[in-house]
Amino acid sequence: MKKKGFLIDMDGVIYKGSEPIPGAVDFINGLRERELPFLFLTNNSQRTSRDVCYKLNKMGFKVNEEDIFTCAMATARYLASKKENGTAYVIGEGGLLTELHNAGYSIVDDQPDYVIIGEGRTIMLESVDKALNMIMKGAKLIATNLDPNCPVADGKYRAGCGALVAMLECASGVQAFSVGKPSPVMMRMARKALQLTTDETVMIGDTMGTDILGAGSMGFTTVLTLTGVTSREDLVHFGYAPDFIIESIKDLLNQNLFERVIGRSLVPAEY
Repeated sequence: MKKKGFLIDMDGVIYKGSEPIPGAVDFINGLRERELPFLFLTNNSQRTSRDVCYKLNKMGFKVNEEDIFTCAMATARYLASKKENGTAYVIGEGGLLTELHNAGYSIVDDQPDYVIIGEGRTIMLESVDKALNMIMKGAKLIATNLDPNCPVADGKYRAGCGALVAMLECASGVQAFSVGKPSPVMMRMARKALQLTTDETVMIGDTMGTDILGAGSMGFTTVLTLTGVTSREDLVHFGYAPDFIIESIKDLLNQNLFERVIGRSLVPAEY
């Protein structure tokens, strides 16, 4: 029988800030030892897979660059499949720019095929105005993701990619196409990267509107962990539910629960 595989969100699932969540290192390294395939999925387009890998290695996770799949990678590959050697005006950082270059795209300041919006810690209004005028002249608006905000240190938040995209959509009257979670584009790419079928794929995440919605819509088994942005009280606000709810990824070190998850039992875990 073919082994199951895991798509795993990172922030709020296996670490918070620069510290791993208890049990996460043992769980991930255990997957590696058992040769169960896994891929980390992130809607953060700022960092390259190498940067992310370095951070995880420092925490004790035995992972390689190939184990990481960012929305920047998904965006670049999607655009390359639609238009080879295209051009883009980008509001974003190194991770997104690197992936676009790897996909054969040129970054330009005039008449681009696409205006691409990613994560950015320093965004100038001048760049936004420039992007707006390019969109009004026919450039297609692409978002790496539509997350409205992003958690940072000390329980604070900063405006996310989705907030900037919403401003451009409002100003231009053009709707963006988003590639990151919960888009089926990224979810399907990730599944195929692990060479899994739908019923062989398990998604572990902490966000209902991205991880659980995206994976559930694809027919994957979904596991919601409560160490991130979603609490049990939040679940009443959604018209869908995860297959399993766990307090922490540490719960999956329990062999009985782990076997239920990979067996795709649809009885939610009560923890």
